[in-house]
Amino acid sequence: MLLRIVRMTFDPAQTAEFLTIFRDSEARIRQQPGCRHLELWQDADNPAIYCTYSQWDDAAALDTYRKSALFGEVWPATKRLFAAPPVAFSVAQVL
Repeated sequence: MLLRIVRMTFDPAQTAEFLTIFRDSEARIRQQPGCRHLELWQDADNPAIYCTYSQWDDAAALDTYRKSALFGEVWPATKRLFAAPPVAFSVAQVL
């Protein structure tokens, strides 16, 4: 299993729009082949910072999603709301 975390810093005036985008797409993301889980987290100290946490069967499943029409719709709409570049990384459980 592959765990994916994406940390996104938004313009504070754009967080409501981001939340709308996320709520409108989260069920469809969860239905993507290989997606086992998706959560949205908000930073405890800065309410303009959010993280997505997702679990994928493997890197191939994540790559398939990243090449999908859904990703092509969601990511550009989200990216235009950023106040800073996102930080994304994938990890695997050790134990």
